[in-house]
Amino acid sequence: MFVNLLLAATLAGASPNAPTAAPVSASGRVTGEALAAMVARARVPSFSRQTRLACSACHTGFPQLNSFGRLFKLNGYTMTGLESIIAQKDSASRKELQLSPIAPLSMMAVIGATSVATAVPGTQSVTAEFPQQLSLFGAAAISPRMGIFSQVTYSDRSGTFGIDNTDLRYAGHGNWASHDVIYGMTLNNNPSVQDVWNTVPAWNVPFMASAIAPMPMASTKIEGAFSQQVLGLGAYAMFDGTLYAELSGYVPAKQGVALPLDSSATDTPKGVMPYWRVALQHQFESTYLMVGAFGMAANVYPTGINGAWNKHTDVGVDAQIEHKVGEGTLIGRATYIHEDQTLTASAAASPVTAQNLTNTLSTYKANISWVPSNTHTLTVGYFGVNGSSDNVLYAEGATTGSATGSPNSSGFILDANANAWMNVRFGAQYVAYQKFNGGTTSYDVATGGRKASDNNTLYLYLWLAF
Repeated sequence: MFVNLLLAATLAGASPNAPTAAPVSASGRVTGEALAAMVARARVPSFSRQTRLACSACHTGFPQLNSFGRLFKLNGYTMTGLESIIAQKDSASRKELQLSPIAPLSMMAVIGATSVATAVPGTQSVTAEFPQQLSLFGAAAISPRMGIFSQVTYSDRSGTFGIDNTDLRYAGHGNWASHDVIYGMTLNNNPSVQDVWNTVPAWNVPFMASAIAPMPMASTKIEGAFSQQVLGLGAYAMFDGTLYAELSGYVPAKQGVALPLDSSATDTPKGVMPYWRVALQHQFESTYLMVGAFGMAANVYPTGINGAWNKHTDVGVDAQIEHKVGEGTLIGRATYIHEDQTLTASAAASPVTAQNLTNTLSTYKANISWVPSNTHTLTVGYFGVNGSSDNVLYAEGATTGSATGSPNSSGFILDANANAWMNVRFGAQYVAYQKFNGGTTSYDVATGGRKASDNNTLYLYLWLAF
């Protein structure tokens, strides 16, 4: 039994025989013939088992969602191809229970090896990780209108398991003022994890990266600063398969700290942090296009839970284009995020933790992926960070400091991967820096004039999902 998906609006022009498409009726419902065709492509893991569809039904090379995958998520992860366990008082009453007959569990493992062009002083230049991370997923339809994606992950750096991305959804489908509407609510722990495009921080390129290579010191707050440290509740709607709008609010929900939060807490949001998202999408004959914007306003206590706070206002614009080329797909993505900072608490601290009362910071990413089939992908991208110089906020330090107080960084990324099966990926990734923390040469005098290119990184990985 299938949820009414509004597939007609977003898959218009797609071939019904393509691996990412699904035949639909005039009303937008998946037909019985479609179910029979999809079941023949059944694979793993959790959602694949639930829907009895191959990974390629929802993904153009995981974790990139295609049109069908975006609808599956917007509809609350509730679509199923299994005979559910149902309880109801009589044939006319509302279902009181509807459960999958199988455990909605799957696992992901990543094995990695990282080589830095010039070893960080006192460390090895090549590091193997087995595993880099190991995740357990609980992902399933909970009821006809509610579903969940949840993840618990072991990290070799911490040696512990911890809560990872989680998104609990309630969704429905109806009409409003003669417009078809998919509507829903999301309860999640990472601003932008609820998004269905690969341009927002939670799902952007690179999809897998080294956890131990030197990284630029600056990023905007929306780019992971509150991952798994907040709880957000939001409402969203997709109108006529074209306009998407969402408004969410986040409050602190910190992990691994004293609770209730007290003076030992760090980087704690003050009150409710609003997060918003709008996007326009259109499916042409062989091209899909999305343009959008998103943002978040965060008042943050650097230490404790009262007193002065810092204000961070993030606004991002993004675009994603997918173009069919024969059996393959070209996917382009671009994101620009600008952050205004008012650092009242940092400037008033003793000693001060920021030189300037106000700063700006911008990050940008642009990349293109060639996916000739479900077996391999080649991605080329460019990224950068630009911001106000601040000799305290971006202080000198070994390897990851800045000799000039500038956060400016930029570079290229090349990622090539091959899927032996849809759920087994071998990948090689190279990151080349033009600038690192404000300089091309001698950006870090603490380690004898380290160059940006010394941090160039080769990363090899094996990614398994089962």
